[in-house]
Order: sequence, then structure tokens, then C-alpha cells
Amino acid sequence: MERIDQVIQNEFDEARKCFERFWADLVVRERIAEAAVILADCFRSGGHVYSCGNGGSMCDAMHFAEELSGRYRADRPALGSIAFSDPGHLTCVGNDYGFEEVFARAVEAQGRRGDVLVVFSTSGSSRNVVRACEVAQEIGMKIVAMTGRQESEVGDLADVTIICEGAGFADRVQEMHIQIVHILIGLTERLMFDESAD
Repeated sequence: MERIDQVIQNEFDEARKCFERFWADLVVRERIAEAAVILADCFRSGGHVYSCGNGGSMCDAMHFAEELSGRYRADRPALGSIAFSDPGHLTCVGNDYGFEEVFARAVEAQGRRGDVLVVFSTSGSSRNVVRACEVAQEIGMKIVAMTGRQESEVGDLADVTIICEGAGFADRVQEMHIQIVHILIGLTERLMFDESAD
């Protein structure tokens, strides 16, 4: 049996390799920058940003929303951002319309042209996330997707897709997604509140 300290080292090594491959990709950097501009433009025009995902991706969506509406690293005005995570809504819609519609109904109820939907899906094919993107597209919202695969239904629907390949493991993808969340928030703040920002 592998020693515990070796298992820990292997996990760190695998995570490091995923991050190194990811951060060496110039396309990824361009897409993160493009997504930050979309978010800042939305907030500047008085729009709102909504987010969703399943499981760990739901946790990422919630973390993203609360650091925009709350606080990231420094004080600044609150930014209108909500994660579609209300248990009452999710269970009501899931019961009445099916789990596939839980996010789509929220987008239909809350979203407006010019708003932004940020979706997290390691597979890029979760039906409820795909449906949310379809409805957002119909409304005229911008869509930013974070996925773990090069080809995906969610990626095909998004205006910007940030792809984090995680050596075949969803947890590695989610580790990179949370890093992107923090970078996006920091960039959005810089674009909106730092007059010296490019």
C-alpha cells in the first residue's frame, strides 16, 4: 500500500501539472480577459450577473456571486450578482417541471437582455445548465462558460468558454475554476474601479 505522505505528494504533483498546462495556454488568458470585460460592461450598464452549476460547480457559482455582491479583497460598491441556488426554487421547479428546468426557469424569471449568465460545468453537458444557456441566449444575455472539455454543448452556446482540462478528473477542473473565479472578480473590479486600468 502506498504511504500516506507519497499519496499527498502525488496529489500535489498532479494538481501542479494541471495548473502549469492551464496557465501556459495563451488562449485561456485571452478568454479570461474577454470574460472580465463582459462582466464589467454588464455592471456598468446596470445589468446583473447570474451563475449556476451542479454539486461542486454550484458551490463555485455561489462563491462567485457572493464575492461580487459582497466583498473580495477591498471595499467597493456591491455588484448585482446572484447564484441560482435557492432550495425552494430548485425543489419547486424540479418537482413541477423536472430537474432539467431548474436553472432555465430562474433565467427566464430573472434574466434580461444585457445581463450575463456564468455557468460552471466540468462536463459541459449537464442538461439543466445547457437549458439555462438556451434560455439566456433567447433573452439576449451574454454567456460565460467554465468547462472541463474542449467540445461541449455549453461551450457551443457561450459567448466565451474557458476550458480547464483536469487530467480527466472533475476535482482538478473545479480547482482551476475557483482560481478563475478569483481572477475574474479581481479583473472586473480593476476594470470598473481602477482608473489606471488598461
